[in-house]
Amino acid sequence: MKADEIVTSLAEPLREWLPRQRWFASKNRSIDAVEPQASVWLEDGDPGVVHALVTVRQQDIADTYQLLIGLASEPAEYIEVIGNVGELAAFDASVDPALLAPLLDFFAARADRHGVVFAPEPGTGPNTGLKTGLRPRSVGAEQSNTSLIFGDAYILKLYRRPLPGKQRDLELHRLLHAAGSPHIATPLGSIQARDTVLGFLQQYLPDATEGWAAASASVRDLMAEGDLHASEVGGDFAGEARRLGAAVAAVHADLARVGGSSAASPEQVANMVASMHARLDKVLKQVPEIAEHETTVRAAFDELNATPLVLQQIHGDLHLGQVLRTTSGWVLIDFEGEPAATLADRSALGSPLRDVAGMLRSFDYAAHHLHVGEGDARGEHQREVRAEEWVERNCAAFCEGYTAAGGETRDLREHHAELRAFELDKVVYEVGYEQQNRPSWLPIPLGALARLTAN
Repeated sequence: MKADEIVTSLAEPLREWLPRQRWFASKNRSIDAVEPQASVWLEDGDPGVVHALVTVRQQDIADTYQLLIGLASEPAEYIEVIGNVGELAAFDASVDPALLAPLLDFFAARADRHGVVFAPEPGTGPNTGLKTGLRPRSVGAEQSNTSLIFGDAYILKLYRRPLPGKQRDLELHRLLHAAGSPHIATPLGSIQARDTVLGFLQQYLPDATEGWAAASASVRDLMAEGDLHASEVGGDFAGEARRLGAAVAAVHADLARVGGSSAASPEQVANMVASMHARLDKVLKQVPEIAEHETTVRAAFDELNATPLVLQQIHGDLHLGQVLRTTSGWVLIDFEGEPAATLADRSALGSPLRDVAGMLRSFDYAAHHLHVGEGDARGEHQREVRAEEWVERNCAAFCEGYTAAGGETRDLREHHAELRAFELDKVVYEVGYEQQNRPSWLPIPLGALARLTAN
């Protein structure tokens, strides 16, 4: 059976299955149609794998999604079946990673599977250390993409919503690798179909700890230690926060050196400010209770119009979940930019202070998320005081590390107006996101909004 016929036959079952996937973007809208774009066999047989690009239509939205469809007459019992194609059950192949083991071999062979091309980065291949025959396993915590880890050597990210043109994640990794940055994982290859990047193969860092996990552990240690201050607790995170600030500054410096930077024009700043106001307009409709802060927030946004900003390539979605602590230092990952942003917005140059603001907001989340939903009012004030102490200590350490590493000629905290505007913009985004996706977490950005507008 031809690959496109298989995907066509699954169009109706996919309408039911897609909204249940964590990487599916528009879960709050019904699917009108699933239309095949291009489908090929990656591995023919029973079991087999079909690669498919499909258009998902939802009212006025039409998004492209990448699917890897496993087909087997006897799938494992734990596998959720999408539908049946003759005597074969169809399912998400990433749930049975062994089916995708040949993908690594395709890189080594520089394979072209009916237009799906596996292209190693220059200098990468079987004669330069690329291992083959490694068993893959899925990464379970991701939301917007799907990644496979091969042994302890490689990680392959499959972009679930690929877009034509250059892929920001791949391009910025290439720039930083060319600059000799020690703060990224080495790029090793990409999967492409015509002008669209479908996947990105990188060095895997098996001994790394996610920044979010490390920071959260520090907060737990603080909360468990009675009356000790953050600086007195064995799990104090300030040293790591300082080193993280230095790593982010180094990445910004490398991106500016190899990618260029320029002073923002008045028009560019005005567009940036207009975008902030538009986001606030949208979130005010979703969460009317933030109206009491509207005047202060808009005034903070408008202050940017009188602020000289430097624009360059930045991470674009920096937070503690996008950094890894390795034995040799901090590594930044996932340079795709904000998933909810348009391609044009993600591709645009930005102020490094936006990345800094994103990390400062992440420290606030790390300190406050552990007690979301707890009803113990007696200990609430004490927890809040200790959480704020942890946030202040680690934000200060991060800024000190960033400045000391050359990320700014002045102490970052002297950029109060600029940072405040970017932090408030991030908080407004968080309010809208939590209202729509995690209402129980809404008190975190609402509390931050009250604190930031009180200063």
